[in-house]
Amino acid sequence: MRSTIAAVISWTLVVGGTAEAALLFVSNERDNTVTVLDTENLETVAVVEVGMRPRGIVAAPDGSVVYVCVGDDNRIDVIDPATLRVVRSLDSGPDPELLAVDPPHERIYIANEDDALVTVIDIASGKTLKEIPVGIEPEGMIVNRANTIVVATSESTSMAHFIRTDTLELVGNVLVDTRPRYALFEPPEEKRVWVTSEVGGTVSVIDVETYEIVEKISFEIQGLRPELIQPVGLRFSKDGKRAFVALGPANRVAVVDVATYRVLDYVLVGQRPWHLEIDPDGDRLYVANGLTNDMTVIDLETLRPVVSVPVGRLPWGIAVVPHPAERREE
Repeated sequence: MRSTIAAVISWTLVVGGTAEAALLFVSNERDNTVTVLDTENLETVAVVEVGMRPRGIVAAPDGSVVYVCVGDDNRIDVIDPATLRVVRSLDSGPDPELLAVDPPHERIYIANEDDALVTVIDIASGKTLKEIPVGIEPEGMIVNRANTIVVATSESTSMAHFIRTDTLELVGNVLVDTRPRYALFEPPEEKRVWVTSEVGGTVSVIDVETYEIVEKISFEIQGLRPELIQPVGLRFSKDGKRAFVALGPANRVAVVDVATYRVLDYVLVGQRPWHLEIDPDGDRLYVANGLTNDMTVIDLETLRPVVSVPVGRLPWGIAVVPHPAERREE
């Protein structure tokens, strides 16, 4: 514990007060809580109680609220970053795992794992607009910035599904490697979408117009069996030049050059890194480590882990929002 405290103090002395103030929200699947940390000092400022088995967690585009998938209660809990309390709950359909919020902050797209559906909810009214059948065990969910396409992944069907936002119709299915877990559009043009496949051990890069796989990224770590390398969470750097892939039981985050799709490095973190988030200023990467119950902070200039801080049990997802005080000043 002393070493952790010393590392946090060292981190604060080096970067504290220089970066954009923000709050981190980490969903703790086993504790039924969300841990909230201040990025300036990495201290826990609140532990928010939510429903049973929180997993997917996403901030609204304007940072006004944070949405949490509460799987065992079949709902979405909504946290106000200003009060750090649950201020609303939305019916989500069975077992929500991940969600995406559209850029206008009007709709939520939810992966209902148990029912093989994508549920579309109108945020203002809380009403369900449509339930869209997809493959078995949907999980990954993302909307492009143009607000024209939604991509969902289905774990057991091993597919990425493309949905038009204007008609809410399924328009394309792409077979990827086994157990796809996450999808993210490649910046800045978003002409391609990356899909991580946990059991397949790869990331498929799919052309959004043709629905063809144009690249498949594999990973190899000396001394580790291939089956331990399981891509799950994914984030791009602020400039779009690098991608960061959480590799689960490999206990590492892969760094990928977006232009060449070449793996540049592997960064050692805690056990079973799951999901990731980039700091608002783009200097740091936050990694939720499911089996060590902590969060590793990676300095993106040096690509070195700086510190790991405790959160709750079985941390799953991370969301970041500008600090409410900073937003008021703006």
